[in-house]
Amino acid sequence: MTDRFTHESLRQFLAPVDEPGPLRPAVEDEVTCDGYVRRQVSYDVPAGRASAFVCIPDALPAPAPLVFCHHQHAGQFDLGKSEVCGLRGDPDQAYAAELAQCGFVTIAPDAIGFEDRNWDGGRNVTWFELSNRLVVGRTLLATCLQEISLALDYATAMPEVDSDRIGFIGHSYGGRAALWAPAWDRRIRASVSNCGCVPYRESFARDVGFQAEFVVPGFASAHDVEDVVGLADQCQYLILATDDDRWSRGAESIRDRLAERGTRHARVEIRPGRHDFPRAARTTAYDFLADRLRETARGS
Repeated sequence: MTDRFTHESLRQFLAPVDEPGPLRPAVEDEVTCDGYVRRQVSYDVPAGRASAFVCIPDALPAPAPLVFCHHQHAGQFDLGKSEVCGLRGDPDQAYAAELAQCGFVTIAPDAIGFEDRNWDGGRNVTWFELSNRLVVGRTLLATCLQEISLALDYATAMPEVDSDRIGFIGHSYGGRAALWAPAWDRRIRASVSNCGCVPYRESFARDVGFQAEFVVPGFASAHDVEDVVGLADQCQYLILATDDDRWSRGAESIRDRLAERGTRHARVEIRPGRHDFPRAARTTAYDFLADRLRETARGS
């Protein structure tokens, strides 16, 4: 039997974050693309200067839903926002661009340690970023989640965005973030996690392990990802997993435990495949976001 898990206990596990100051946003560049405009923007965050792409569909009839698009990890620290916008990397990861073509405004920042946020020539700096926080009683995850909220602050101030309709999507590292972000920021109404749901109880295996961003002291002694998902009852989750992917390991147990708890705001789907995000799965994800964010607009 686990201890009762609340928003207060979540914040206690994640530890404090620095109070943010003014964003001081700037548009660094703007490019016309196929069906949308891609802006490169920057703004202040407590850990430095954020760098993000914002994709705005052409000829919006009214403020559009916003989707935060979190990039993957893959040990490629020179890649972040550029991959989800289709500029480099795996074309199957270009969901920020594809969603913009579907009529969503998307925002895709670099996470700490990736692309413009990497300060050591593309080497892995995330364990340094983690350890520097742990020794003073903080966590890297709290900083990452705070930066997600600050990206939403930036984007929801745009006239093109309907701030009542906010979604989230991510693969792998982004899929893990998609489980946590709605529990941290209750503005998120729909979230898609692809190939990133491996729970803590499965991560002790040597072929899985713990990603630096999700090392939270004491958390796994009594809790797991079902507790995090359960907190975000304002959000509808679609958790996509595959049957041959270590980062999807434990998806069946997540599905069963959520059902046992009577959690109705999360759906787990397991498909044949490996650690990938093929077009069919992306189409399922985009349809889910469109349906759920339309429901939000109707007040559901």
